Amino acid sequence: MKVQFRTGRHRGASTVAGGLCLLLAGCGSGNTSLEGLNATLWTQQSAEYRASAEQAYRTASRMLDQALADPAWTAVPEQEGDPSHLPPGVILDVDETVLDNSTYQARLIVEGREYPDGWDAWVREATALPVPGALGFARHAAERGVTVFYVTNRDATLEEATERNLERAGFPLAEGLDVLLMRGEREGWGSDKSSRRAYVAGTHRILILAGDDLNDFISVSRASIEERDRLEAEYASHWGVRWIMVPNPAYGSWERALYGFESGLSPEQRRERKRENLKTGEGGPQQ
Repeated sequence: MKVQFRTGRHRGASTVAGGLCLLLAGCGSGNTSLEGLNATLWTQQSAEYRASAEQAYRTASRMLDQALADPAWTAVPEQEGDPSHLPPGVILDVDETVLDNSTYQARLIVEGREYPDGWDAWVREATALPVPGALGFARHAAERGVTVFYVTNRDATLEEATERNLERAGFPLAEGLDVLLMRGEREGWGSDKSSRRAYVAGTHRILILAGDDLNDFISVSRASIEERDRLEAEYASHWGVRWIMVPNPAYGSWERALYGFESGLSPEQRRERKRENLKTGEGGPQQ
C-alpha cells in the first residue's frame, strides 16, 4: 500500500509504503492520528479542495468590490455606530484560511502523534503554503486600498514566526500598523475573537470576514451542535456575502462540540461520542 503526503521534508512529498499497517496497529491502541487521514489527503491531493477554496476567495473578491461601493456595508456585529467614515479593512483567520498546515497534519499521521505535539516547532519553520485563492484575494484587497488584518488563535509567542511565514508567502502586511492580532497579545484577547474584531472595527470599516470555523465570525466557543445550527441559520444572509467560509475537514470547534467540549476523554471515548452523532436514518440519536 502506498500513501503520499506532503510532509515538507527533503523531497517535498513523503511516500509511505507499508508503514500504514504500523499506523493502523497504533490505532488499535488508542492512536487517533489516522482519523485525519482522508481529510489531510483531500486537502493535499484533491482538485475538489483547491476548487472549493478558490471559489470561496473569488466570491470574496466580488463581494469586496460591492462592499467598497456601499458606505453602510459592514461585516462584523461588533461594528458600532456609523462606520462610513472609517477606512476599509478585511479580517482573515490564519490557519487553514490563509496558511495551509496540512504538511503538519501529515507529519502527525506518519509519525503517529497528535496535536499539539510539534505544533510550535512547525510554526517556527514558517514554511506553510498559502491556501488556494487566499493570496490572490489578500493582494486584491491591498491593491484596492483595503487593510488586511489577520486574527489568529496562535499564541502571541509565535507572532514573529507567523509574520515571517505570511511575509515569505507574499501576503500583504501594512507598514506602521499591527495587522497580526494573536491570542494573548493584549489583556482580554483570549481564544474568543470578538474582542479583537471589535478592536479592528474601532478603526476600520470591516467589509469581509474569512475563516474556516464559526468562531471566526461569531462567538460560539462552547455552543452545542443545535445552537451552532441555529446561529448558522440566523446569519444565513451573511454567508457568501459578508462572511466567507473556507473548507477545513481536518479539525475545528464543530468536532469538540460533538463530545460536549469535555476534557480528559480518552481517544476511544472521543471516537465513540463521534459515532453517536452519525445520522443513519434508523431512528434514535443517529437519525
